[in-house]
Amino acid sequence: MAILPSTKRTDGASPDGGALDFLLGRVLGGMNAIGSLWVFVLMVLINIDAGGRTWFAAPMDGVVEMIELTLVAIVFLQLGDATRAGRLTRSDGFFQIMLRNKPKIGRAFGVLFDGLGVAFMAIILWGSIPILVESYREDFYVGTEGIFTAPVWPVNLIIVIGCVVTALQFAIFGMRYLNGTYAGPETDDGT
Repeated sequence: MAILPSTKRTDGASPDGGALDFLLGRVLGGMNAIGSLWVFVLMVLINIDAGGRTWFAAPMDGVVEMIELTLVAIVFLQLGDATRAGRLTRSDGFFQIMLRNKPKIGRAFGVLFDGLGVAFMAIILWGSIPILVESYREDFYVGTEGIFTAPVWPVNLIIVIGCVVTALQFAIFGMRYLNGTYAGPETDDGT
């Protein structure tokens, strides 16, 4: 549902975000696809592990560790695209009423909410960068040596990247509210 008139261009870039908005959309879509693919890979691994335990009394090494390690990575791979598409869980009934009846106040709330989203992502980023650096320097891993090990730093890198792109998406939404050009989250059909 569009709140204000749509200002989309025919080339796929929005007039208020331009090339950055278009590129961010591509990055977020790619990250979402990687997260979805990884969920499928985890399902296959879980089934192989369960089948091995049941039929051969031989579980697959490392499946539990891979699940523990990558669930958070999947969330951060898909967070930015969920934000862009308006799929974050929230209660916005009052907000929608304000946008409809008092557009200026509603847009101010939009700027506030998206500003808080940027701030929240910045806080997570601020805490995650030292963890990424330490996990890379100290070569942290999960698992048991000689059986299965996996490095932790790639997941921490995904968290950092996910925070950056989600913060950028919140910032773009906030700028659209400031400019009065926000037309609602993007839908799957591009409208």
